[in-house]
Amino acid sequence: MTQQQSARPSPAFVGASWSAMIVGILAYLAGLWNASMQLNEKGYYLTILLYGCFAAVSLQKTLRDRAENLPVTGLYVGLCWTSLSAALGLLTVGLWNAALMPSEKGFYAMSYVLTLFAIVAVQKNVRDLAAANAAPVASQA
Repeated sequence: MTQQQSARPSPAFVGASWSAMIVGILAYLAGLWNASMQLNEKGYYLTILLYGCFAAVSLQKTLRDRAENLPVTGLYVGLCWTSLSAALGLLTVGLWNAALMPSEKGFYAMSYVLTLFAIVAVQKNVRDLAAANAAPVASQA
């Protein structure tokens, strides 16, 4: 078994990752809740958050599968990159054209990026912990 497969993330890193993800999501959602924009605009920004989170997790898992020599098609990897790029592009275009103050635009951008980064770290931790917990069972068999 390689060191990469059995590496267990520290509880501090796991906690920091989950905290960053929760803070990012809650900040973004609180901004939407308190925003004075139409409901369809709020739905647009909420959908972009959900789409971006899914795309980031899917890309992280796909790249990790490839690194571990698990079968992943090039088409799927391309779709993951395209989805993440589309989510970031849609947020950028939406904020660029939004009738918001620059500080509000920056707030949404920063909470979005924090959420995407943190959700990738959480996914990595979940997978590392699952592998670490499965390692002793596999070695006893």
